[in-house]
Amino acid sequence: MFDYKIKLEIVQEGLNGETCWVQFRAGAIPPRKSDNPPQVVGVIQKLHLKGSDVFDGLNSLRNNDLGESWIGPTVEGAFKRQKLSDDMQIVVNDFTPKWHEKTGVLLGTGHNVRYKGFNIMPDPRPRDVTYGVYDESTKSWSSSKVLEFPDEERFFGVGAGSTQRVDLADGTILLPVYFKRPGETEMSSMVVHCSFDGKTLEYIESGNELSVNGGRGFGEPSLIEFAGRYFLTLRNDLDGYVCTSRDGLNFGKVKPWCFDDGESLGNYNTQQHWVKHGDQSLYLIYTRRGADNDNVFRHRAPLFIAQVDPETLCVIRDTEQVLVPNRGARLGNFAVCETSDKEVWVTASEWMQTNLPDPFDYTVCQKYGSNNAVFIARIIWE
Repeated sequence: MFDYKIKLEIVQEGLNGETCWVQFRAGAIPPRKSDNPPQVVGVIQKLHLKGSDVFDGLNSLRNNDLGESWIGPTVEGAFKRQKLSDDMQIVVNDFTPKWHEKTGVLLGTGHNVRYKGFNIMPDPRPRDVTYGVYDESTKSWSSSKVLEFPDEERFFGVGAGSTQRVDLADGTILLPVYFKRPGETEMSSMVVHCSFDGKTLEYIESGNELSVNGGRGFGEPSLIEFAGRYFLTLRNDLDGYVCTSRDGLNFGKVKPWCFDDGESLGNYNTQQHWVKHGDQSLYLIYTRRGADNDNVFRHRAPLFIAQVDPETLCVIRDTEQVLVPNRGARLGNFAVCETSDKEVWVTASEWMQTNLPDPFDYTVCQKYGSNNAVFIARIIWE
């Protein structure tokens, strides 16, 4: 039934009681010689346990042996928290590396978050799409840059955090983003077309706006090209959604994710991402309700994989498998890394915060076995 096998590994684990490692995401640099493994470069950052989405700057992890041994985490000077004023700071967040074939560099994209005092700056707050390039010679990331958009109100708060992009054959990029105008309470999403010369990312045009009433709108969209079509999955507080396009910019009607028997998938208020096996099969990576997982915040564990029917846009229930198990901590902020045509990694880490009444009590997570593990779930094509 399955055209792959799963191999789960722990990169590191351990907890100091004040912070935990979250948002492990990686990109693969192809080897110079075909018989060598790729160099894999990951980013990860610390979350303050007694706060809501309070992050320190990015750290890097890297290896040259397909994950057998890792160097890091190492603080990335280009991505440290920066002071804006006496009580304001800014930090790059939700950063995802991916190899850009045309220019031969590892390009990471994300967004920035502004803090007032300890906590996130309240709305209306600006947001920017941020990006950076990995320097193989120094084994570090370049300074963080901001993607410049037209002077339009909708780009007041625009981000590409936790999104999955598509690089076209001509080197241009289809980058999913989400945005919110000043005064709006709900986000919209779209795909923007950008050029990239190996150093600078530049806006060319944008596709149609996608929106929905309720559930804070659409955020954290992820894009993939499969068999000549483009598929976009979108986060919403109440349901995950999906839609398709022929050109990667202009998308048709959105529909909530469901299983092939018509039942709701049960994904909500959490990102989803894509994996494909050439043009043979398309998969969704997701979390959902109804998996004996009421102990986890927003049911964000276990992490599942299942095949998608590209015509009906339904998840095929009989193909669902667990990628990363439920050990009491949430796994919702994860990413996909294509290391070769034979193997794809799904990277995740145990986010050690829990449900009310005391979301900061990490010992609740520990009761189920979690220990801030940083995971790689290898999908190895048969």
